[in-house]
Amino acid sequence: QVQLEESGGGSAQPGGSLRLSCVASQIYYNSYCMAWFRQAPGKEREGVARIDADGTTTYADSVQGRFTISKDNAKFTLYLLMNGLKPEDTAMYFCAADRWSCPLGPPGEPRWWGQGTQVTVSS
Repeated sequence: QVQLEESGGGSAQPGGSLRLSCVASQIYYNSYCMAWFRQAPGKEREGVARIDADGTTTYADSVQGRFTISKDNAKFTLYLLMNGLKPEDTAMYFCAADRWSCPLGPPGEPRWWGQGTQVTVSS
């Protein structure tokens, strides 16, 4: 049973930074794709960033140049470094994983999901 657990959420001021972490069990980091999603109240879930098994990264236009996704295979940990935070980045952030495909938008979605960590950006 794959388990994903996020941490690192919290509050930040506009322009500030946060780093999210996601620790996974029962997966092989070097052969799975992983991704970060977010969902704000009243809005649809949005794909934020993806890192494929070979290390290729993909970002949503809304975070390109501000967020960086990375992973440490030895620590079984996925990261999302968020710089230049904006109030519109406020959302619950989820990490997700799949053996084959981690699309950031429909159709399809990763198979396994964490419970989420809240990020709030306000002055």
